[in-house]
Amino acid sequence: MKQKMMNSKFGKLLCRLVGEETGAVMMEYVIIAVLVAAAAVVGIIYFSRTMNEQGAAAAAAMAGQTKEAESHAEKAKGEAAKGATESKTYVEKFSDVK
Repeated sequence: MKQKMMNSKFGKLLCRLVGEETGAVMMEYVIIAVLVAAAAVVGIIYFSRTMNEQGAAAAAAMAGQTKEAESHAEKAKGEAAKGATESKTYVEKFSDVK
């Protein structure tokens, strides 16, 4: 059957489009890796401001600048809440799981 299909023009075209099954497992791993990388990028985008503010708060606290450290800590809390809201909105908008 396969050989008969390979002899027709449509069969050859179909086999070229679909491809052989060799390497299909590797392609699945590539797709999973791309999805994990995309999730990491989205997480970094949404929470980078929070991490930046937390780092600034820690640096100010180590330098003994209490007021500035508290200010950065409050900004970090606000950025975390904002990032959580944005990510929840993103998930609801693009997720097919409701």
